[in-house]
Amino acid sequence: MNLHGKTALVLGAVKGIGRGIALALAEAGCKLALTHFDWPEALPPLRRELETAGVDHLLIETDLRQAEAAARVVESVMERFGRLDILINNIERGGWPVVHGPYVPAQWDLEQRTTLGAKHWMFQAALPHLKASGDAAAINLSSVAALVGRSGPASLLFNDGYAAANRAIAILTETWARLGAPEVRVNEIMLGLVETRHGPGTRGWGLLDEAARRALVDHVLLGRVGKIADVVQAVMFVLRDAPYMTGAVLRLDGGFVLGGRPVAPMPPGVEPPPVTP
Repeated sequence: MNLHGKTALVLGAVKGIGRGIALALAEAGCKLALTHFDWPEALPPLRRELETAGVDHLLIETDLRQAEAAARVVESVMERFGRLDILINNIERGGWPVVHGPYVPAQWDLEQRTTLGAKHWMFQAALPHLKASGDAAAINLSSVAALVGRSGPASLLFNDGYAAANRAIAILTETWARLGAPEVRVNEIMLGLVETRHGPGTRGWGLLDEAARRALVDHVLLGRVGKIADVVQAVMFVLRDAPYMTGAVLRLDGGFVLGGRPVAPMPPGVEPPPVTP
């Protein structure tokens, strides 16, 4: 996909991964529609960066937990730009047992309505316009919580509901790829520990003791937490360099799902008995 002149809608763009993706798309020549809701202190720096870059952009404050908000966001994008070519479905909430403790109904509902529900309503609102583009792409950002759940070193990171919501995203990715084809490619990037998502740049990481943090990093085959740049590069690859990819889940976790344990040396085995003539 040639990104120059495309219009991209990036959810959760005020900081972290969303901000990194938005700035990379701006550099590639995209017009940007960016949603934000919380973290108001991060908005002025983002405004300055966008103005410095000279990118045509629209900042939309919205609470995407409300299903009807998605339609209003897409309407605003179409009124401003007249087209929609790229959807970066980067919105989630929750996941930290060490932060939230045992579930209460409000926390469960918050995670399901944000991590799963908001993605659904946004794609439904965007799909007709993405198909009208004729050459469009949507990317769902999800978590390896879908695969590991509340287990091992990750049991302090991933709540049951957060894991369940992320596993459901893969079903949405497959269904949406069918609905979007052939005009819209829909793929998913499943994230492991990233500096601003279940990593050192988050409140939950600071609540872990050193042993718990060490156990998490040791569980990553590559021996480090992912960077925002790692995610941005994967997103740009899917958009620009993978025109034959749709309905796929790209796991970007440094090998966390495999576990950072060494492979045992090959044992000598048992010699077969001699063959008697």
